[in-house]
Amino acid sequence: MADERVKRRLAAIAVADVVGYSRMMEADEAGTLAALKERRKAILEPIVRDRGGRIVKLMGDGVLMEFTSAVNAVEAAVELQAKMAEANQSVTEHRRILLRIGINLGDVIGEGSDIYGDGVNVAARLEALAEPGGVCVSAKVHEELRGKGNAAFEDMGEVALKNIVRPVRVYRVETSTGQVGGRAATTSAARPSIAVLPFDNLSGDPSQQYLSDGITEDITTELSRFRNLTVAARHASFHLARMGINPMQAARDLGANYVIEGSVRKAGERIRITAQLIDARTGNHVWAERYDRECHDIFAVQDEVVAAIVTTLEGRMVAAAALQVRKRPTSSWTAYDFFLQGRELADANMEKEAVPFFSRATAIDPDFAHAHAWLAIALLGRYWFDTDPRTLHEASLAAQRAMELDSNDPTVHHANGMVMVWLREYERAGVHFDRAVALNPADAQIRADRANWLRYAGRPEEALASIDDALKRTPFPPQWFWVIRAKIFLELRRYGEVVAALDNMPKKDHPAWLTLAAAHDHLGHAALAAHALAKARELRPSISSRELIAVNPYAHRDALKPLLDGLRNAGLPE
Repeated sequence: MADERVKRRLAAIAVADVVGYSRMMEADEAGTLAALKERRKAILEPIVRDRGGRIVKLMGDGVLMEFTSAVNAVEAAVELQAKMAEANQSVTEHRRILLRIGINLGDVIGEGSDIYGDGVNVAARLEALAEPGGVCVSAKVHEELRGKGNAAFEDMGEVALKNIVRPVRVYRVETSTGQVGGRAATTSAARPSIAVLPFDNLSGDPSQQYLSDGITEDITTELSRFRNLTVAARHASFHLARMGINPMQAARDLGANYVIEGSVRKAGERIRITAQLIDARTGNHVWAERYDRECHDIFAVQDEVVAAIVTTLEGRMVAAAALQVRKRPTSSWTAYDFFLQGRELADANMEKEAVPFFSRATAIDPDFAHAHAWLAIALLGRYWFDTDPRTLHEASLAAQRAMELDSNDPTVHHANGMVMVWLREYERAGVHFDRAVALNPADAQIRADRANWLRYAGRPEEALASIDDALKRTPFPPQWFWVIRAKIFLELRRYGEVVAALDNMPKKDHPAWLTLAAAHDHLGHAALAAHALAKARELRPSISSRELIAVNPYAHRDALKPLLDGLRNAGLPE
């Protein structure tokens, strides 16, 4: 009886998957499920029905579809991606829904309303190869569409798919609407993209985590120097890894076609670093190496890892040329160790606590440019709390020293740009920020701080474009990106958008609560304004109008008026 229900047939199978589903569910489970349901009803179901297909089943973050012809399947996929891109234009980057779609033509086994078999398995593997907002198809589908329809294709070559015996020739569908989050996608064939996942700490001592994280960050930064590589933002890679996402899924969520992972083990004055480069499309190991060295050789190991990766992806000449001009950060392992501990604290928004570590690093090696730059950044964080002019002066001296030591480093220019903003040297700040972006175009945090410079300089529209650019460059932005965006909207008197921007922050700091309080007051929401101000004062009891004037270096005092007026109405003391 069971055999009578099982039927084999030829079908065009499409598998679609939501990019970053785990991250979206973690941030807002109810909202994500509601948005997916709305898109399914309004976009997916009508398109599939109109193309003569059917939805076989929903699979958590994906959907399996069946069509009677490959032409209909591809046309449906292209239209679906176009409609999804259009719908994404009206929502914030944080809430956009992106799909990957894979299509195969092959035998399937029908059992009731369900289908399965190699035809379905290949479609699922093809989906994993597609870029966010893109469509990948098998050679059989490509052949079927020859001379039919308007779709153009890019040949990606033969690919060994996981759990599929024979390699499959894969084609990427080229459409005018193939986008990532509403902007043109970069194809893997044109530019290799890499995600550097946090190296595992195998020392058996949790307090050594800063070392493996620091090495990961340095390798990420060095890879970002190569313009023909697209490197996922460090905080995005760390975010996914901390969620327990497996490397292949992390690569897909980050839009990367290669993953770097590894481990660090320190024992006494010896260190062992392992690193491996994985093709995220196939899961195959492209390169792997283990390094057993003295701790003071750490930078040589980092150079070798970067050189091996770039040589593999870009060629030996490119790697050699770039590494030849790289300046060794410090000759002292002890200075580097203090530096990494300071950077871990600074990354956790504990700048006051980070200052002594950076100071120790610069005392041990006065020529350590990165340590001077980060000391300047940490001192600015401390100044934001103590508003002591001596702190700002110290930050200025540290930034100047960093520039004297290495004027071709993005972090050095980043630090100097930030210091110049606080000194109200807006034109000089712009020179440094532009140089920092040119030296490290992949760094979203530089672009976010550049947005801060623009708004303080009285250019809020340009600031909004800069922070939106930063948000587009990382699917998991630090929460302070949203605070900057909200502050810009407040200065532009777009109060409803202030509230919408801060909805992206599940845990608000006191600047976020202050900005929200002012916006609610301007919107006539007196109770909400009072509540938000009370939350801000719980976190920062000393906050006052005078303090806000001191810690906001605007070129034009009027730019602070929407914030101060709203907060004074809500009850903020002078």
